[in-house]
Amino acid sequence: MRNFVRHEMDDIGQLIGLDELLNHQIVDTFSSTATADLGWTEKIWTALVRKDGSLSIDFGLGRYHNRGVMDGWAAVARGVEQWTVRASRELRDDPTETSVGPLTYEIIEPLHKVRYALAKTDAQPIAFDVTFTSEMPPFFEDRHKQREKDGFRIGSDVVRYHQIGVPSGWVEIDGERIEINPEEWTEYRDHSWGQRLDVGAHNADVRPSSDFGDVKFGEGEFVLIWSPFMLTAPNGEKHAYHFYFMAKQGRIFYSSGYRNHPDGRQEKVARVRPELTYDDRTRRLLGGKVHFDMLQGGSHTVEVEVAGPTAVHLGPGLYLGFDGRKHGSWKGKLEVEGEKFDDTLDIPTLKRIRQLRDCPILVREGDATGHGIMETIIHGAHPDIGLTAENSLI
Repeated sequence: MRNFVRHEMDDIGQLIGLDELLNHQIVDTFSSTATADLGWTEKIWTALVRKDGSLSIDFGLGRYHNRGVMDGWAAVARGVEQWTVRASRELRDDPTETSVGPLTYEIIEPLHKVRYALAKTDAQPIAFDVTFTSEMPPFFEDRHKQREKDGFRIGSDVVRYHQIGVPSGWVEIDGERIEINPEEWTEYRDHSWGQRLDVGAHNADVRPSSDFGDVKFGEGEFVLIWSPFMLTAPNGEKHAYHFYFMAKQGRIFYSSGYRNHPDGRQEKVARVRPELTYDDRTRRLLGGKVHFDMLQGGSHTVEVEVAGPTAVHLGPGLYLGFDGRKHGSWKGKLEVEGEKFDDTLDIPTLKRIRQLRDCPILVREGDATGHGIMETIIHGAHPDIGLTAENSLI
């Protein structure tokens, strides 16, 4: 059955199969987006970690409609080792096709159960097939809208929801298959779309975009923390937190935080106050506390402990760039590649893959305990927590 109909009209996009449905929201076909900006992106991501911190898996997929590209990546980390596979292909006419080479994303039950798979390749000796099942409903974060430094062009206008759940399935490393037991693992996923920073290489004749993802990213004082986690009380009651915090030169320029509940209720956080420590050599999270001052009054404090040395680094997945490669770049009909890092705490390696990682954490609030992940970037000198400027560019 044909999914694509060519026509000769200049002001209306091509007809595709989705146009038969009653879901249009702009005065055009599904082959068009609301903006022609090259940064328009729709991206899914998941991270699953063994609760003891010994093994981690990441998966990501991005559709760059106005670039004609779909790309993705998958990684497995064990101890300080990390294997990564990346794939990129031309964007075909069927927007419901959510696979790139060996990478597959499948919606089994919307907003509850999805599948992530990496088939065996010659790029690296890893493979997995994981099904996510939700423990909480999905929750939106605050819209991330950010203008460029000149005050004119909008660099970011993204909405994102995240969800907490448990994985089941298997992962294979060098021929060894490991079963993923839901009781021993935890999983986090998100889905975002909109005009995104850090997509594609800079055009030589266009003013460089914001520092986030820019070629000079890392110069100067900058802090980023993104974290979802869930806690369970002794009586079995559950609640979760999610926050996204960014500050530059001591000024907070984006902050989103909520205390979330299984029935879908969200309590907004007015201010997030991280009190965390990091290793000066590697900029790796060591632990600490996060204080949440609630919009309706009162505060909550959550203790954070790092679970083991394992964490997938997002740099090889092209977050903030890797070896000159960028998200959404045209690689032709299909490209599959990858590499292994033997020690992700090695300084020359860190300078290549950067410090951004999905760090597994243990959390405690009163008598409630739980698990989560925390992504952090901390650049510049922060003498109050013992960080010098020496390794600020990692």
